[in-house]
Amino acid sequence: MKKGIFELFFCCTVLCLFTLCNSKGRQEKSDDGIIPAEPKYSETNQWYITDRQYPADIFYIISTEIGDTMMPDSSVYHLADTYADWARVPMYSEMLGVDTLLSGPLNFYSPYYRQCSLNSFMDDSALEDRFAIAVQDVKNAFQYYLKNMNYGRPFVLVGFSQGAMIMKELLKEMDNVTYHQMIAAYAIGTNITNEELEQCQKIIPASGATDTGVTICYNSVRDVNAVVHGLGDNNKVAINPVSWKVDEEPAVLITEPSPLLPIDKQKKDTMTVRLDLASNLLLVDGYSATDYILPLIGNEGNYHSREIWLYRDYLRENIGIRAARFLNK
Repeated sequence: MKKGIFELFFCCTVLCLFTLCNSKGRQEKSDDGIIPAEPKYSETNQWYITDRQYPADIFYIISTEIGDTMMPDSSVYHLADTYADWARVPMYSEMLGVDTLLSGPLNFYSPYYRQCSLNSFMDDSALEDRFAIAVQDVKNAFQYYLKNMNYGRPFVLVGFSQGAMIMKELLKEMDNVTYHQMIAAYAIGTNITNEELEQCQKIIPASGATDTGVTICYNSVRDVNAVVHGLGDNNKVAINPVSWKVDEEPAVLITEPSPLLPIDKQKKDTMTVRLDLASNLLLVDGYSATDYILPLIGNEGNYHSREIWLYRDYLRENIGIRAARFLNK
C-alpha cells in the first residue's frame, strides 16, 4: 500500500506494533489506555524543521499516522507517543514527504503531537477527549513557534486530515496580529461547516489563485457516493486546486511519474477534476491507480489519502505564488 517516502504519508496507517517504545517523561494510565507524556516544544526532537533562510514559513500539521497500538504488557495507546519510535517514524515520514513535495523555497516547521489513533474516529464518545489532547498539543506548539522560531515572518498554515481539523481550531482562536502574518491556510481533507464560518471570521474562503488571508479546502472523490462522513460531506468551502477557480469547469490534471518507480513503470497520469458546486466535492475522472480504501472508515472511490499527492505540483506552485504576493505587498 505504501511505496516509499512520497507515498508513505498519504495513507492513514493502522500500526499494531508489538515492540517496546522508547518513551520519555511521565505517562499516565487511564480507563482509556495510556496517555503519553506531553511534548516539550523547547526540545528540538519534538520538531521537524527545514530552515531555507526564506522570508516566509510553512507550519504543517500532520494527518493520522497511527492506529491503536498495543505493547507487550497489553497496555494500549490511542494517542501517539511523541518520544517513541513506533509513533515518531511514520510521523517523520509524512513531515519529510510533505516538506519535499510542497515547500519549494519556504522554511518548514512541523511539530510532533499526541494525535488520535485512526480507531478513535470510530468512537465519538472517546474521540472528544482524545482529540482535545491533540488540539492542545498543536496549540502549544504553534504558540512556541510564534514566540521562539518565527521572528515575525509571514507563514502558511497547512493541515491534512486530522491536521486540518486541528488547524481550524487554531484559526478559531487566532488573534488579529497573528492573522495578519498569515499568508493563507490550506485545510486539506476536512469539512468547514456553515456553523464554523459563522463562528470564525478568520476563515475566509479562497476565491482564486492569488488572494491572501484566505482558507483553501477541498475533498476528492470518484463520485459523490464515495464521500466519507467528516471528509467532505456538509462542506461549505471548496476550490478546484488545479484551476484555482470556484466553478464547475473541468480542469486537466497531469501528474508527473514518481521517481521512486522503475523506469518502465513511470508514466504520467492525465485526469480531469471538476468541482461539483452542489456537494462542494472534487470529482476526479481518469485516475488510473487502484481505488484506495481508508482502513476502518473509507469508501471505494474516495481519494482522501491522495489529497496532497494528486495536486502536489499545483499546491507547491500556489503556495509560492501566494507567499510572493504577500511578501511584495
